[in-house]
Amino acid sequence: MKRLPPLSTLPVLEAAARLQSFSAAAEELHVTHGAVSHQIRSLENHLGVAMFVRTGRRVVLTPEGGALAQQVRTALKQLSDAVESISPAAREHRLTISTVPSFASRWLMPRISEFLNTHPEYIVSVEATQTRSNFTTDGVDVAIRYGQPPWPGVHHEFIGGDRYFPVCSPRFRRGRLPTEPAQIESLPLFHTETGMWERWFAKAGLSGTPKVTGVQFNDASMNLQMAIDAKGIALTRRSLAASDMAEGRLVKLFDIDVEANSGYYLVCLEQHAKHRKIVEFRDWLMSRVDWAEAPQAANAAPAKKRAARKI
Repeated sequence: MKRLPPLSTLPVLEAAARLQSFSAAAEELHVTHGAVSHQIRSLENHLGVAMFVRTGRRVVLTPEGGALAQQVRTALKQLSDAVESISPAAREHRLTISTVPSFASRWLMPRISEFLNTHPEYIVSVEATQTRSNFTTDGVDVAIRYGQPPWPGVHHEFIGGDRYFPVCSPRFRRGRLPTEPAQIESLPLFHTETGMWERWFAKAGLSGTPKVTGVQFNDASMNLQMAIDAKGIALTRRSLAASDMAEGRLVKLFDIDVEANSGYYLVCLEQHAKHRKIVEFRDWLMSRVDWAEAPQAANAAPAKKRAARKI
């Protein structure tokens, strides 16, 4: 049997691949960015295959890395299930959260340590995925979804809406940033949600059609990374850009926002909505909403119970 790589490298690969970020993986695993890089490099040296392609400060998962990460994820879940099967109480102290990668890396991971500090009894696992969770088969306790209900068969609570506005790096065009909305019409524009640039142009009083780049990202985090790398201007949600703006990696252009078509919701099985760990996580999450107005009670009504359990 081929000698296994250092086992400590495998959870690091799984986290970095799932979160699509060494920094986010370091945050989740409570280690440094350098430690993540070292573990990935050790794994690559052992296998003789690159897990990620490094371009400047960015990393992109290779097909080989993606395939191995998926197998590692499956194996780790099997181990977790085996442990929990002989220790039912362990499930009560494990909280598995599913959310989209952009929200996981840009908002949740920089703040989740606050929840752990006040609730050290929990082991938290964050599954960053674009796929809607099946609560009965995926082992997910609660999901944070950006979208619009109804989602039949599940309990959902409104967390907050969001607003879109353009951002760029302070280094973009060597610091010669546009000072009027009309000046961005000829610049590279990145987007994830079709039609939002058109709405922003209309709000800004621009009559032209936005000339967005040929690249459309399916995850808003990649959209933001292009802006951080000073490649152009990204139309982004406040919830995702707030930390990067606070730390000076991004600046907001103009005081013109448009309301997002969707909102953030906390979702779980109806019969689990009163479970202690979900209630405590929900209360913490609601207290940390810093991108939108307070949640409205009218939007917090649970969906009617039906057979389907995917969101």
